[in-house]
Amino acid sequence: MRAIVNARLHPVSAPVIPDGVLLIDEEGKIVEIGDDVRVTETAEVIDARGRDVTPGIIEAHCHAGVSEEGIGWEGSDGNEATSPVTPEVRAIDGANPEDKAFSAFRAAGVTAAQIMPGSANIIGGEQFAVKSRKAAVIEDMVLAHPTGMKAALGETPKRVYGDKKGPSTRMGNAAVMRRWLKKACEYAEKIDSAEEPSDEPKFDMKLQALGPIIRGEMPLRIHAHRADDLATAVRIAEEFGIDFTLEHTTQGEKIADMLAEKDIYCSVGPSMVAEAKVEMRGNDFDTAVRLWEAGVHFCLTNDHPVVHARYLRAAAGLLCAWDVPARSALSSVTLWAAEHVGVDDRVGSLQPGKDADVVIWSGDPLDARTFADCTLIDGQIVFERE
Repeated sequence: MRAIVNARLHPVSAPVIPDGVLLIDEEGKIVEIGDDVRVTETAEVIDARGRDVTPGIIEAHCHAGVSEEGIGWEGSDGNEATSPVTPEVRAIDGANPEDKAFSAFRAAGVTAAQIMPGSANIIGGEQFAVKSRKAAVIEDMVLAHPTGMKAALGETPKRVYGDKKGPSTRMGNAAVMRRWLKKACEYAEKIDSAEEPSDEPKFDMKLQALGPIIRGEMPLRIHAHRADDLATAVRIAEEFGIDFTLEHTTQGEKIADMLAEKDIYCSVGPSMVAEAKVEMRGNDFDTAVRLWEAGVHFCLTNDHPVVHARYLRAAAGLLCAWDVPARSALSSVTLWAAEHVGVDDRVGSLQPGKDADVVIWSGDPLDARTFADCTLIDGQIVFERE
């Protein structure tokens, strides 16, 4: 048993506990949290000395491991740019657990991340979520697999394939996505209606990989920046009745009411960069603020390594400059991020039964001057600041 005592606890799912205790069992689960928690004599005690304690930070949209930090093409494994449609590839097969980004994550209190292929393809492959623990084998880091299928609209696919075999326009992007979703529907229907194995269609790896999307077993996570691309993503997803999220959502403030009405989950960011391309015009924290005001479910992303995930907490802090309450700002990189990824039953808040992914901070967790003093994953200390 391990106990963090004398802590200013931020459960995120509940109000701050000014002077509380967090109790963790031998399995790395949170047992109890509160200001009246009994600590046994045999418990290993960590004295927080009045410091702030939060759930671990979660990067809901990143490319750690598949786009390795500080490496060129040798570590660039996020885009299988040989075809605009590659649902059969899996990010887990290209992710290097020894990417130095993960050690930086631990030192910054980032305890979990969703890793996905890049945006070169209309349909780009399976993604998964990891804990930022040190490991030689990626399976030892997995939090959930798979967590969705990457898709993309807008500039990137037409730039990558426009001078090759297409698509070369936004119309083409949408048509390719529809074509393959339709083919996947027909393939799934033939499998479901087959009375004998001989009645089943010839195996198709791409269509087989799209089956969980068609059946509603996992979401299509659609990269889109411009408002019209976001609307196209919604239009196509609704045509096929599939579960989906919007990724980046740069101009989402222009359609915030629609996103709220349809209860669409959105990741927003990276907002700490300049307008890197035309479709990112107006890139600003104003998007997240307007979505929050409209009641849209959103989380922040730094799209690591576009902006390092170590600065994700700083991005959340900047929301407070636009008068977003501190608890909501912290939620945008903890609980709301976990909900976006679909792992909120395990992580994202300090609640009994959840994994003890916990950070003890040197000061206010939303202050850029604050450091992670101690990071725990599954109740084990994975980083301590000297």
